[in-house]
Amino acid sequence: MQQIANQLPGVLEQVNVDIAGGLKEALNNGINKQVTKLTAVDGFYKNEMVKILLPEELQKVDAGLRKIGLGKLADDGLRAINRTAEDAVKQATPIFVDAIKGMTFTDAKNILMGNESAATTYLQSSTSTALYAKFNPVIKNSFAKVGADKVWANIITKYNAIPLVKKVNPDLTDYTTNKAMEGVFKMISVEEKNIRTDLNSRTSDLLKKVFALQDNK
Repeated sequence: MQQIANQLPGVLEQVNVDIAGGLKEALNNGINKQVTKLTAVDGFYKNEMVKILLPEELQKVDAGLRKIGLGKLADDGLRAINRTAEDAVKQATPIFVDAIKGMTFTDAKNILMGNESAATTYLQSSTSTALYAKFNPVIKNSFAKVGADKVWANIITKYNAIPLVKKVNPDLTDYTTNKAMEGVFKMISVEEKNIRTDLNSRTSDLLKKVFALQDNK
């Protein structure tokens, strides 16, 4: 009995190590598998889960342009916003890697036994400030790089020239930054849910071992 008692701390420590390792592997899988998709051309624009739509203030701009036969210009503006998000998300991976490295045993156990989006919530709380600081200047630069600034300057100018409309001047950089972050976390949550609920998504022995503990909670 004493021998078992002596071994118990080591067994529990190994369980903690396994849980932390399994959670880190699961989060890395989510980043590599899902977030990477967003960095491709049309990663946002043709993904209905995360496609960035126009803010409310600009929905009337879109409708106004289409009424006067400028539907293509409206489409170009929407595509340009999504292009800047695709460019910015390339900056996300190092920030997520740092957050995953900083995960404690307690964090890992709470995540494992938490709800189906507990890991995504952990990343969101531990990276949002850094992501915004990284994404915002990239998106600002991307607006220029992909030509979105000129497209939207043209759109706003044409819309504001329509008689009797209320003139607009939205902060598209801030809006797109927040929407890009929403899209990133939405895709990570997809992979987290897969690993938690689909046995076939547990692609390593460690993932199978660790998430079996969750299954039995």
